[in-house]
Amino acid sequence: MTTPRLIAAVLAAAMPFANAQSPSFALLDASIDKAINDKRIVGTVVLVAHKGEIVFHRAAGFADREQGRSMREDDIFRLASVTKPMVSAAALRLAERGQLDLQLPVTRWLPEFRPRMPDGSVSPITIHQLLTHTAGLSYGFLEPADGPYRRAGVSDGLDASVTLHENLRRIASVPLAYTPGEGWRYSLALDVLGAVMSACTGDSLPDIVQREITAPLGMGDSGFRVVDEDRLVTPYQDGKPVPVRMPLAAEVPFAEASIRFRLDDAESMDGYPSGGGGMVGTAPDFMRFLLSLRPNSTGRLLKPNTVALMMHDHVGPQAQTQGPGWGFGYGWSVLDDPQLARTPQGKGTIQWGGVYGHSWFFDPVHDIAVVAFTNTAIEGMAGEFPTMVRDAVYGALTADSRE
Repeated sequence: MTTPRLIAAVLAAAMPFANAQSPSFALLDASIDKAINDKRIVGTVVLVAHKGEIVFHRAAGFADREQGRSMREDDIFRLASVTKPMVSAAALRLAERGQLDLQLPVTRWLPEFRPRMPDGSVSPITIHQLLTHTAGLSYGFLEPADGPYRRAGVSDGLDASVTLHENLRRIASVPLAYTPGEGWRYSLALDVLGAVMSACTGDSLPDIVQREITAPLGMGDSGFRVVDEDRLVTPYQDGKPVPVRMPLAAEVPFAEASIRFRLDDAESMDGYPSGGGGMVGTAPDFMRFLLSLRPNSTGRLLKPNTVALMMHDHVGPQAQTQGPGWGFGYGWSVLDDPQLARTPQGKGTIQWGGVYGHSWFFDPVHDIAVVAFTNTAIEGMAGEFPTMVRDAVYGALTADSRE
């Protein structure tokens, strides 16, 4: 349902609501209903913007199934990797002011962070390589249980029970997966970048992101702490016949390995603020961030050439960051070849997600932005649901989006 807080968060002169009950979105409504009725997801908030206007908004299912609490559009989600675009944008704001040089090595600010190659040699890592995940780093959840990150006790940020200083030490103790700049691997690079940003400004990462991104955009529900615990949704993990409520410490199968979660972090902040996955926030807040990237946005934070730099593919489609046809920019994947990717999205679309069950994209060709947050890992991020939402959106906007 629509709430006064949602209207305050999303409704603005540059973002008026269209009729959310338009019959053209019947397929999108049906897709949401099907995912919930088939018990693939527990709850979701889906927002669609076209040409800068919100044309569809809906909350469905449960924020807490066991308590019978229905999902609301202003409910707060643990964001996981939805954090990365906002931290990347904050870093680019620092770069615009000359506080951060993207081509300088990380050791300029973190002199002790010197991970080595397997032969013991040192290859400098630049800020650009952190932003593009070309630094030779990795994630423990991409490795088997006996992988080097797991053996070293590296936290992936979602189970951040150690300090950032200690986690940096552990990361640096593991040999690089490849020479920086000569490969691509999704990684803890944004956690390292968060430490760089703090070192170069003297401020904490939460304060930097608030100052540079969330406060200017009016994203009052987004940050590294929960502002209203009553609106924090309960996370679930894939299960048969129904998704399973996550325990406080969870290990969820993913690809050939598993992802470790610790659910008390959002309230207690016992660990460090992870630049790659530590934020919480609402779907309306994140839609506001996406719409700030539009050329004519009244809430634009970054210079046009900076946004173009972020939306440029810096690694090439051979990296297949979301399958064939996808490269990577700063904070998100970039669509190079829609035909190869088998998607209706336009070339240059940016897209990513979050392992708690989120997906989002912004298509600058057709001027479409979609935010689909769920509380079900991993289906809401990498199952059928994001594809169903995407196809239903383009089906609804076919006439306009192909003009």
